[in-house]
Amino acid sequence: MKIALFTETYFPSVNGVAAHVKTLKNGLEKLGNEVLIVTADKHCKHHYIDDDNILHCPSTEVKRLYGFGAAPPFSYKRMRLITKFDPDVIHIHQEFGIGLSGILAAKKLKIPLVYTLHTVYDQYIYYIAPPPFIRAATKMSHHYERFIASHASELTGPSQKCEEYFKKIGVRKDVNLIPNAIDLEMFDPARVKQSDKAEFLNKYGIPIGKLLVCFVGRLGKEKSVDVLLEYWAETITRNDDMHLVIIGDGPDKRSLELLAENLNIKDMVTFTGMIKHDAMPVCFAACDVYATASLSEMNSISMLEGMASGLPVLQRYDEMNASQIEVGVNGYLFHTAQEMAGRLRDLKALSPEKRAGFEERVIGSVVSRGVNELAEYMLGVYKKALSEKPDIGVKRRLRL
Repeated sequence: MKIALFTETYFPSVNGVAAHVKTLKNGLEKLGNEVLIVTADKHCKHHYIDDDNILHCPSTEVKRLYGFGAAPPFSYKRMRLITKFDPDVIHIHQEFGIGLSGILAAKKLKIPLVYTLHTVYDQYIYYIAPPPFIRAATKMSHHYERFIASHASELTGPSQKCEEYFKKIGVRKDVNLIPNAIDLEMFDPARVKQSDKAEFLNKYGIPIGKLLVCFVGRLGKEKSVDVLLEYWAETITRNDDMHLVIIGDGPDKRSLELLAENLNIKDMVTFTGMIKHDAMPVCFAACDVYATASLSEMNSISMLEGMASGLPVLQRYDEMNASQIEVGVNGYLFHTAQEMAGRLRDLKALSPEKRAGFEERVIGSVVSRGVNELAEYMLGVYKKALSEKPDIGVKRRLRL
């Protein structure tokens, strides 16, 4: 099968959607399919397809949205290159210029469109609208997402939160719930050398011998890193021998650093800034626990990568995502600062043998979240979409 994946952001950008699309591409290709990535590229001046079958589309940087590139929805050159690739299915992963381009291409080529919702946009409106206009902008975003969904043959999402969000904004179509996946081999902690872990700790001045608790993600309001810092300051003391490692960058990085200073925990927290995705296995392997207070996630890929590295997760309770944590198997949920601190102290008190056993259970909880599993799930959705499209043509039917 030939599949075109449309995404506004892709590597070398570091974010969950880029990681998901890369994982899906790898899995689909391993199963013998041909994949074209269509993405915005703020560094290129003309459309071109590189050796990795990535169609780079010229775009303008949008600084308010983490510096992502925004491409116009239509280009004759882009459409010619997509038509030449001759996909059987178009799968859009984001909703802006490139996403609209996918809708136009599917309509022109008369092929099915699959749409994956990765983000609950209600919690991101503040990036584009000042406070007095947030309510109106939120309403407009719901109309827009209904418009996108109305063009899709099939909808997918990584968790129940996605399904509930679609219902909330008035989309009545069924949603294929397909959990996010990661490259399990890449994040196997056994592949990481002790010397590489020591180098990572030394590079960022992270103390050795403490329980290292990490968070990985964009440093924006929606990630609630401020809550994590406030809970830490309220309950964790220097005698606990714990250290918080915040990995990532974003518009709130400086304000969060100042918050840590004002809370008098500057010496207990390290902000590393952005770290490239291929360096993340070492970062996770050097830490002991993954913690998050975010309520904006659907199915955090960085959290799954932490699990694949053996890190138990401490997740702030989120009703729609609570089932992602199997208490005592891959981590714990917390409601309050006291609960968070209590779980961290319990984890720190584990004997080396019990900690190793916990690590094995955590890794075991994500063994079905690999590259091939994601690709097989998605191929089922593509075939379903194609079976509902009677006018796909004899040539394409024979190819399938």
